[in-house]
Amino acid sequence: MADTRMKILIVDDYFDMRKILKSLLSQLGYKNIYEAEDGDTAWAKLNKENFDLILADWNMPKMNGLDLLKNIRASENCKNTLFVMITAKANKNSIVAAIQAGANDYIVKPFKADALEEKINKIFGHFKKHS
Repeated sequence: MADTRMKILIVDDYFDMRKILKSLLSQLGYKNIYEAEDGDTAWAKLNKENFDLILADWNMPKMNGLDLLKNIRASENCKNTLFVMITAKANKNSIVAAIQAGANDYIVKPFKADALEEKINKIFGHFKKHS
């Protein structure tokens, strides 16, 4: 199981989605949850502090989730930060693009708390085995 004390950054341009994600994560026991309303804001936060996990929407103004992911993977400071793309894009090409860009996993909206928990535990279990 993932450490419930880890720092999580939720990146989504919809306030309600950030609120839902924060609520789901809180129900799962996570306490250090931060928010950003777009990729630009998230990128600024990532350049000031470290996060253990980023949950980012794909479609956002200013900087979308895929561009944010590419910036993260190209950065020495945060290139190893775990990243889950959250989006309504369920087509295979989008999933492949996210994984090729370095996403650790992918969640299609809508989803429930147990699906989110499963993805988080999966990537942290995989990460621990390979680090």
